[in-house]
Amino acid sequence: MTTSLEPKVTVADVPRLDAGPEYLPLPEPSAGGVPRVRLPSGHAALHLTRYRDVHRVLADNSFGRTVTNVEDGPSFLPTIMPKELLLNLDVPHHARMRGFVTADYSAAGVERLRPVVDEVIDRRFAALRRQDRPDLFATVLDPLPVTVNCRFLGIPETDVPHFRPSSRIVQMAPDHDVPGLLDHFWTVYHYVTDLVTGARPTDPDGLIGRFVAGRDRAEPPLSDEELVGILLGSLLGADQNVLSVLTKAVYTLLCAPALWRRLVDDPAVAPRLVEELLRLIPLGTISTFPRVATRDVETGAGVIREGEVVYADAFAANRDPDVFPDPLAIDPDRPANPRHLQFGYGMHHCMGAALARTEITALLVRLAEEFPGLALDADPAALPWDHGRLLRRPTALPVRW
Repeated sequence: MTTSLEPKVTVADVPRLDAGPEYLPLPEPSAGGVPRVRLPSGHAALHLTRYRDVHRVLADNSFGRTVTNVEDGPSFLPTIMPKELLLNLDVPHHARMRGFVTADYSAAGVERLRPVVDEVIDRRFAALRRQDRPDLFATVLDPLPVTVNCRFLGIPETDVPHFRPSSRIVQMAPDHDVPGLLDHFWTVYHYVTDLVTGARPTDPDGLIGRFVAGRDRAEPPLSDEELVGILLGSLLGADQNVLSVLTKAVYTLLCAPALWRRLVDDPAVAPRLVEELLRLIPLGTISTFPRVATRDVETGAGVIREGEVVYADAFAANRDPDVFPDPLAIDPDRPANPRHLQFGYGMHHCMGAALARTEITALLVRLAEEFPGLALDADPAALPWDHGRLLRRPTALPVRW
């Protein structure tokens, strides 16, 4: 059994995997000595890049998100979001809503979806084998997360053409047409509202039906708007965000034959390989949302003053050489601790992390088992990509086997 990769595979071996930052470095540090960047909104933000500092900020509830989600607030996005979204809430409101969904999105909670994942993969693999010019993205990767999520939430797959084109635009978050972006956002928002209020049908055994029926478990009971805030994040993230990381994980393996062969020879390495890919693969072109300090905090980079805007760069932290030696190497045998920060940490740890891991790991194992000779059938540099702040991914993966 192979236990190490020779030659070593690095991020540089995967064309276009990385993209330039969405901020502008500023020449002068803050009064506390912390490096600063200019956000797309025009605000200056303290830029933390070391693992220990980023971890500390993400774990510290005194760094607030709510105050950034206002008109003219510090942001990477061209517009504000509904205040009920979990990623915009601070204590104590976040704990009340997050506690309502924790069990369903835990590793044990999403385990019941594994037969659904396998069923969808079976159908998509059968379709792939029938193609004269197989495209792994269009035939397998693109349909997988949205189909699984429809089953999870209890919404008809026939609804996908209605909401999904807008979901993609919303997660791209383009700044060249903000009115158009808002039109797409409200299409998705009103769709989820219709699901919550019963204006559109749902499976009563799905997550939406169970959340609506059990809203009184929260104290006070969850309002329609709060349920929409929770489920909107799921509709977008458990589809578009999972698809982006899934696609780039597969793309990375196809661009690095040594990694692919390691997986084929030893499918048991899949969970460790997935964690290493998650550590290195950026979701889009930003890694976390800005926060505002509500007290003075000492960090390794300098002092953060109360009221200062902070960008805790989880993407940079995941490549901190003091924590991850040879940080650009894709090494599935890297020690499991410390954990990467791809899904955030603390209060705003991604609620869909277990679902993403389940789908990505299952798909990679099945690909390795059933298509061991899989290879990219195109020049990686010529592949089309979606490129947005919240997601970035290839949109075609021609393959042969």
